[in-house]
Order: sequence, then structure tokens, then C-alpha cells
Amino acid sequence: MMIGEVSDRTGLSIDTLRFYEKIGLIAPPMRNDAGRRVYGKDVLGWVGFLEQLNATGMKQADRIRYAKLHQQGDSTLRARREMLEAHREVIREKLQLMQQTMALMDHKVALYETLEAETETPQI
Repeated sequence: MMIGEVSDRTGLSIDTLRFYEKIGLIAPPMRNDAGRRVYGKDVLGWVGFLEQLNATGMKQADRIRYAKLHQQGDSTLRARREMLEAHREVIREKLQLMQQTMALMDHKVALYETLEAETETPQI
């Protein structure tokens, strides 16, 4: 798969894909006879995973570290698992905070709805 197709299928720009390769998030792909990048289909799943890590707030330096461990193969399984376990705990804490924040927002919205209803009722 050429870089343009990877870009179309992942939603990342060609420049972003090249940057990811440069910083080590994506392993350098094979090149065809014309010197153009040729990616395997597995890059789509990998890029999707990186985007999910990004969406959870994982820092770029940590994503790069994880990618380098991944590229080293099975000898890094434990390190990758431990890294994901630690990040999973960060996500868990963020989710708990977001749930608490949502409950507060629900309370505030209900309060304002009540206050608005009271001020719209004609005073006799």
C-alpha cells in the first residue's frame, strides 16, 4: 500500500505519516524500485492503535518508547504490558474524574432548569 492510500485510510496526512516514521512511531516501510514507500496492511491497525493511545492522553514520548519496544519484538512483551497497565490506571483515574464532573454538570443543569422555570412562572 502506498503512502497516499495509508493517508486516505487512516485520516493522517502524508506529512504526518512521514513524521511518524522519522520519530520512530512507524517502522520504516519497504521501498519499491522507484524508492517509494510501500506499507504492509498491518500499518493500518498500528496507526489506529497509536491514535487511540493519543486519544487517551498518552504522551508522544511514551508512544515512541512503546513503538520502539514493539519493534524489538517478543523480548519486550513484559515491558509493553507493564507500560500499558500503568497507562490503563491513568485512564481509569481520568474516567473517574470525568464521571464525577458529569454528575456535577447534570446537577447544575437541573438546578438552572428549576431556576428558569421559577422565574418564568408569573408572580401573583
